[in-house]
Amino acid sequence: MKYLYIILFSLVFIACGNSEKNNETVIEASINANEIIISQSQFTSENMEFGKLEEQLFNHTIKTTGMIDVPPQNKAIISAFLGGYITKTPLLIGDKVKKGQVLVTLENPEFIQIQQEYLEISEQLNYLKAEFNRQKTLFDENITSQKNFLKAESAYKSNMAHFNGLRKKLVMLNINPTSVEQGRIASTINLYSPIEGYVTKVNISNGIYVSPSDIIMEIVDTNHIHLELSVFEKDILNVKKGQKIDFKIPEASNEIFEAEVHLAGTTIDKTSRIVLVHAHLNDESKANFIVGMYVEADIITDSKKSLALPKKAIIEIDENYFILVLMKKENDTFYFEKMKVNLGVQTETFVAILNPDDFLNEKILIEGAFMLGESGD
Repeated sequence: MKYLYIILFSLVFIACGNSEKNNETVIEASINANEIIISQSQFTSENMEFGKLEEQLFNHTIKTTGMIDVPPQNKAIISAFLGGYITKTPLLIGDKVKKGQVLVTLENPEFIQIQQEYLEISEQLNYLKAEFNRQKTLFDENITSQKNFLKAESAYKSNMAHFNGLRKKLVMLNINPTSVEQGRIASTINLYSPIEGYVTKVNISNGIYVSPSDIIMEIVDTNHIHLELSVFEKDILNVKKGQKIDFKIPEASNEIFEAEVHLAGTTIDKTSRIVLVHAHLNDESKANFIVGMYVEADIITDSKKSLALPKKAIIEIDENYFILVLMKKENDTFYFEKMKVNLGVQTETFVAILNPDDFLNEKILIEGAFMLGESGD
């Protein structure tokens, strides 16, 4: 009998110890699986908080990806009209250049030959023009034959065409034809920047030979940047000019920027089945973007207000969703009922409730619900 009392006392001691431990760390669940009971001390220590359904604005969006880009007129590909050897290339990637600034210098004996040919044709043209005028006068006075007149006319006009062609070529090579006519022949030519901007590509070094098909460098003017977004065929009919866009640069930051649909493409890529959408930024001055950056964007096609709850108030159990509604409070004890909800559209912090009539004016646990849901499951 003595040993029996010792065993019973030990069991009572263990039971009391477990009960005390549960009061400190575990949320109690009643016999009804949908009822959860907690104490005032637990409510306070876990920083739990009540809330109610509240109206929130939800956007219906089309999720897209794309890149930061500039209009075609803000990008310049630098190449040579004639091949040559690079003798001077003072610029590096990232350098800022002004419109008309020298970018590179090229050298080629062919440049000299073109100037020599132009100079020779220029001298011949003076003689041919004088001969043409003389033959025309003689022909008008019936002194010379029509054959001689037509021969002089043909020679003059043929050389004039050659002269004009060479002159145009010199201008394209940035060589002043007037200087050549004065006998100043250059062995090098300069390539100038057609726009103001920044050097984004440099594909050369001193001494290298470049042909007309080679890209020497690229200049980009970032004063006006925009978004080029890829929208799938199934979504494009919902995209309209003027729609708001929220986008971010995921590799750089989580900050949300705003833009607006400016143009939607009118053709679909046969392979990818996407359409390009062009968007303008709302405030370019606050955006320190680099052309080519990858963006993730939401095109807002519609906005609607709905009764909603914070996402923290939602408990997911076996692919069903619940909230905890206060049934009553007695003394220092809270009694919650776990009630099923139907979810609608979501934002980063709120979710629309599709059956709000079941919870109007109810006190709902919006902070700490996840822990209670787990304990009451």
